[in-house]
Amino acid sequence: MKSLVAFIIGFSLMSTPAFSDNFTVLIWGDSLSSGYGIPKDQAWANLLSSRVKDLDIKVVNGSIPGEITQGGKERIRGMLSAHQPDLVVLGLGSNDGLQGLDTREMYNNLESMINVCFEADAEVLLLGMKIPPNYGAVYTRSFYRVFEALAEKYQVGFVPFFLEPVALDFDLMQDDGIHPTAEAQILLLEHIWPSLAAYFPADPTSSYN
Repeated sequence: MKSLVAFIIGFSLMSTPAFSDNFTVLIWGDSLSSGYGIPKDQAWANLLSSRVKDLDIKVVNGSIPGEITQGGKERIRGMLSAHQPDLVVLGLGSNDGLQGLDTREMYNNLESMINVCFEADAEVLLLGMKIPPNYGAVYTRSFYRVFEALAEKYQVGFVPFFLEPVALDFDLMQDDGIHPTAEAQILLLEHIWPSLAAYFPADPTSSYN
């Protein structure tokens, strides 16, 4: 009898899926999404996690400060395999722009990540970025056009400018003028919330109006 019970328990454990049925969101970004310079629990990604914790939605933040699109492309397959997200919030590109990297290479890297997400049955929400005008009109336009072109080509969800509600408010930016303050994080979340919520199994937007 004990052997039978042990067999049943063992079979049950072996049959349990490695992943839960929760809807999983993978945030794939850089310092703008990792909470650089502020307490991590105040970062917009953590605020999102707290907001949806009772909705069977899991948030995984794979963002790394300083990450460029090349690094994101190299890492993403492992994270997709480990977490099997339903939605990837793709927020990379800012550091490519600030370093003046080739926008064609940036396009190729982001495109590769979008396709890898699709292969993993994950949808994509693309966060558009902008860089200061001192990089020159040609480069700044070419940089932003990368996001527009990818959103158009792949028909993915698109937030035209992630930092729009805070970028021009010095009180909401840290001393470096690049990273939003802790107070700005809720504004960033509210800015992208409608786009995020559109992917969730049950539309929760009415709960947070």
